[in-house]
Amino acid sequence: MASSLTFLGAAGEVTGSCYLFDIGKVKFLVDCGMFQGGRDGQRKNRRFRFDAREIAFVLLSHAHIDHSGLLPRLAAQGFQGPVYATAATAELLAVMLPDSAHLQEKEASWERSEPLYTVARARACLGQLRMVEYGVPFQPDPAVRCVFRDAGHILGSAIIEMFLKEGKVVFSGDLGQPGRPIVEGPTLVAEADVLLVESTYGDRNHKSLVQTLDEFAFALNDTLASKRGNVVIPSFAVGRTQEILYYIAELRGQGRIPPADVYVDSPMASAATRITRRYAKLPDLERLRFTDSLEDSMRINSVRSGAIIISASGMCEGGRIRHHLRYNISRDALLGWIGQFRRAPRQTYVVHGEPLAAESLKNSVIDGYGWRAAVPSAGERAVL
Repeated sequence: MASSLTFLGAAGEVTGSCYLFDIGKVKFLVDCGMFQGGRDGQRKNRRFRFDAREIAFVLLSHAHIDHSGLLPRLAAQGFQGPVYATAATAELLAVMLPDSAHLQEKEASWERSEPLYTVARARACLGQLRMVEYGVPFQPDPAVRCVFRDAGHILGSAIIEMFLKEGKVVFSGDLGQPGRPIVEGPTLVAEADVLLVESTYGDRNHKSLVQTLDEFAFALNDTLASKRGNVVIPSFAVGRTQEILYYIAELRGQGRIPPADVYVDSPMASAATRITRRYAKLPDLERLRFTDSLEDSMRINSVRSGAIIISASGMCEGGRIRHHLRYNISRDALLGWIGQFRRAPRQTYVVHGEPLAAESLKNSVIDGYGWRAAVPSAGERAVL
């Protein structure tokens, strides 16, 4: 039987990243992410399209819940193998998966249903993590050799190279925008026989960093100095919160914003920031405070003006700030990353994007480089 790849998630959408490789005697997953978004997402999170007991191992690109969030459920349904991830990803998962489980338990209690998984199950599955280093080959199975490369998305994020008997398969994971602080830009990859490439922003570019910081500085000054109020910034706890702190310190050091108390209102963001400081340098920021309890958070209500409050969570969906500081690579930068391959892959699959973004990137790859490219549908199986 020919080896195959099945697109189980993040195919025609941006959440639920999960790809099943069946190479004969061995089945393994790349990512095991949670679907996010309403009842349909909840329904898809309840049922795997495979037997978890048959999965030998998981290769994990990074810690975001839409890539890692179903690992505890996978283990609960019989998966007993290792999960390979970078050390930074493993540390972040120790914070993020229990937090995700806590949310599942709360929602289940409101709805009088069973949670996807419990905090105890989330903590138990952390014991299956196996740490790997960037650029160091390892063999999770005699038929599979792997190398993780820095994806520049968040701390610990990885591009995954897999060497199979059919050739080299590259999964881009989520690629970061070049030139951002804290993490390096995405590693350039020279070649692949099969490429899975993300397309979150495959149809558009971001504003320049200069323009973004100008708008950010204006918003802070307008509220803090002109209106004498507080600035509340919704933000992801992991990655984005640390970038916001970096840029606040930078703007303050340049004298572009007034001094202000900065509150990070999230225990998970506090933990993520401590982890970040172990792997990267964050500038010192005076008057920075973290809330570690509900009481600490409630005390912020008494602050009437002159504060920047970063309201952080693991799955933040809304807020104006998400339009300012973007994680994923923009269209032109993504095409630049693709364009440095020395030869065309046999096949390119455009994944992890809404239909318009994925189709736009696919057409750019075909028209610009003459490659064979396709946007797979959910559940589609491809022969390697």
